[in-house]
Amino acid sequence: MNKRNIFIINPKFQFKFSFMICLLVLLGSAIYPKTIYDLFEKIIALQPESAARFSDSRENLLNTLFLIEFAFIGIVFVSCIFMSHKIAGPIYKLKKYLSEVREGGANYPLRFRKGDNFTDLAEEVNQTIQYLKEKRKEELEYLDEIIIYLDNIALAVPQDKKPVLDEITRKLKSMSETP
Repeated sequence: MNKRNIFIINPKFQFKFSFMICLLVLLGSAIYPKTIYDLFEKIIALQPESAARFSDSRENLLNTLFLIEFAFIGIVFVSCIFMSHKIAGPIYKLKKYLSEVREGGANYPLRFRKGDNFTDLAEEVNQTIQYLKEKRKEELEYLDEIIIYLDNIALAVPQDKKPVLDEITRKLKSMSETP
């Protein structure tokens, strides 16, 4: 029921997030090949008679290091997609929920999946929606009271003023009937 089947909810955000993290990892790990290269240069300078052997070893080590680095970057990228889904998923669900609220639906509390981020946001939205519903109910009750008062006033108002009161009453009734 709450299983994730689609991990790319917001591609623009998720790919940007993943690429930025991978770029930081790549920049942070760029020091290792440079350090290995410099270390081999010093060894070759100390032992010039073994320069060819050390040069081959350096190339093999750097090639292996680059392969490992790119595999690691790939793993980091995929991990970032999964991690960013826990951010993009709740935001997507919140947008969808607010759209339903605006259209008159969403007669259920907002819930995020277990393990998603921002569960406190869902609680805050639910409390706000509940507050707005209670305020609306109070306001509708007050409108009903006003309609009763206007009906009572209509009994004492001259006939030429009654269409104005009737129009006001009609508008108030239409306001209290809308969901």
